[in-house]
Amino acid sequence: MGPSGLIPQGDATSTIIVILVAAILGIGAGYIFRKLSYEKKLASTRGTVEFLLEDAKKNADLTLKDAESEKKALLLGAKEEIQQYRTSIDQELKERRNDVIEQEKRLVQRETNLDRKDENLSRREQTIDDKEKVLSQRSEVLSQEQLKIESLIAQQQQELENIASLTSDEAKEIILTKLTEELKHERAVLVKESQRQAEETADRQAKNIILQAIQRTASDLVSENTVSVISLPNEEMKGRIIGREGRNIRTLETLTGIDVIIDDTPEAVVLSGFDPVRREIAKMTLEKLMKDGRIHPARIEEMVEKSRKEMDERIRDIGEKAVFDVGVHTLHPDLIKILGRLYFRTSYGQNVLNHSIEVARLSGIIAGELGENVNLAKRAGLLHDLGKALDHEVEGSHVEIGAEFAQKYKENPIVVNAIASHHGDVEATSVIAVIVAIADALSAARPGARSDSLENYIKRLEKLEEISNSFEGIDKSFAIQAGREVRVMVKPDVLDDDQTALLARDIKEKIESELEYPGHIKVTVIRELRSVEYAK
Repeated sequence: MGPSGLIPQGDATSTIIVILVAAILGIGAGYIFRKLSYEKKLASTRGTVEFLLEDAKKNADLTLKDAESEKKALLLGAKEEIQQYRTSIDQELKERRNDVIEQEKRLVQRETNLDRKDENLSRREQTIDDKEKVLSQRSEVLSQEQLKIESLIAQQQQELENIASLTSDEAKEIILTKLTEELKHERAVLVKESQRQAEETADRQAKNIILQAIQRTASDLVSENTVSVISLPNEEMKGRIIGREGRNIRTLETLTGIDVIIDDTPEAVVLSGFDPVRREIAKMTLEKLMKDGRIHPARIEEMVEKSRKEMDERIRDIGEKAVFDVGVHTLHPDLIKILGRLYFRTSYGQNVLNHSIEVARLSGIIAGELGENVNLAKRAGLLHDLGKALDHEVEGSHVEIGAEFAQKYKENPIVVNAIASHHGDVEATSVIAVIVAIADALSAARPGARSDSLENYIKRLEKLEEISNSFEGIDKSFAIQAGREVRVMVKPDVLDDDQTALLARDIKEKIESELEYPGHIKVTVIRELRSVEYAK
C-alpha cells in the first residue's frame, strides 16, 4: 500500500477477480445445492406418489372384490325372493283353484236341490189342483144339501109357530128374557165368589208381608228408666259431692235440673229426673268431677258446660249413625241432631230412636214387597216420631210438631203426610203413609217392645192357660211367645177332629170376651194319637 493509503491497481484487480470468482463459485454452489435439494424432493415426491398409487390400486382391487361379492349376494337374495314369491303365488293360485272347485261343487249341489224342490212343488201343485176339484164338487153337493135343510127348517118353524101360536120373534123374546134373568143370578154369584176370593187372597198376602217384615227385623228389648246410678270409689266421695253446707250438690242440681239423691246405699249416688238428656249431662259431670278430684261450685259449673258441649256432639254422632244404619241420606243437619235426641227419649219403656229405626226398616221391607219407593218409605219411617224430641219444648202433639219441622226443612210431601197421619189425626194420601202407620203399630205391639210389668205379664199368661184348660177334653195347654200364642193338647179318645176344630173357635171366642191384650193371640189345638206296641 502506497504512501497515499490507496491499494495498488494490480492488487485491486486481483481482489475484484477473487471476489468475482468467489461470487461465481457461491452462485454455482447454491445452484448445485438447490438442484440437489430439488432432485431429492422430487425423488421423495415420486416415491410418495408411487406408494399412493400402489395403495389406491390395492384399495381398488379390494373394492372390486367386495362389489363382486355384494353383487353375488344381491343376485342370490333376489333369486331367493323370486323363488319365494313364485311359491306363494303358486300356493295362492292353488288355494283359489280349490275354492273355485268347491264353489262349483256347491253350485251344482244347489242346482240339484232346486231341481228336486221344483219337482216337489210341481207335485204339490198338482195335488192341490186335484183337491180343489174335489172340494168344489163337495161344495156344490153341500150347497144343494143346505138348500134342502133350510127348506126343512122353514117348514118346521112354520109348524112350530102354528102349534105354539107364537111367532119366532115372540119366542126369541121369551127365551132372551129367561136367559137374562139366569145370567143376572149367575153374575151375582160369580161376583160374590170373586170378592170372597180376593178378600182371602189379600188377607193372606198382607199377613205374609207383615210376617216377613217382622221376621226380618230383630230388635232388642228396652226398659224405661228415670234414674241413673253412679258408683263411687269410696264413702268419702259422698261428703265431697255434698260440699260445705251442701253448696256443691245445690250447684249441681241447679245447673242440671236433676235431683241428686245421696242415701245409705254404699258407694253409690242416684240421679233422678224425667229428662234423659239432662240426667246424662249430670252423670257425665259427676264422673268428670270424681276423676278430676276438684269439686267446688266453680269447677262444677265448668264441667257442666263441658258436658253439655260433649252431649251435643254425642247427640249428633248418634243421629248420624242412625241415618247411616237405615241408609237414608241427604237429611238436613238439624234433623239429624233432632234424631240423635230421640235416643234419650222413651215411650212406654221403648227407646224412641230404636223404635224409629225399627219402623224405618219395617217400612222399607213392606214397601219393597208392595213395589213402592223403598228409600222414601224408610225416610218417612225414620222421621215419623220426630216431634217426640221437641214436644216438651214446643206446644202441640208430637205429630203436629214433627210434620211442621219436616215441612220446614223441605221434606217430601209424602213424608210430611206420613208423619201427620201415622196416628190417624190426618187422612193418609199415599200408600207409603199407610205403610208407616202399619210399621209403627207392628213395632209398638211386638212382644217386649213396650213396658209391661212382670206381675201383669205373668197374670195374663196364667189367665190364658186357665181359659184354655176350662174346656172338656183338654190334656194340657201352654202359653208361648210372650203370650202371643197358646197351644192346647187335647185327649184324642175324648175329642175327634171335627170337635177339635170347634174347640179352637170356642177358646178363641172366650179369650176375646174375658181377656184384654194388645195385638193378636194365636190358638193352636193339637190332637195326636199314638199307638205303641213292642215286638218280643
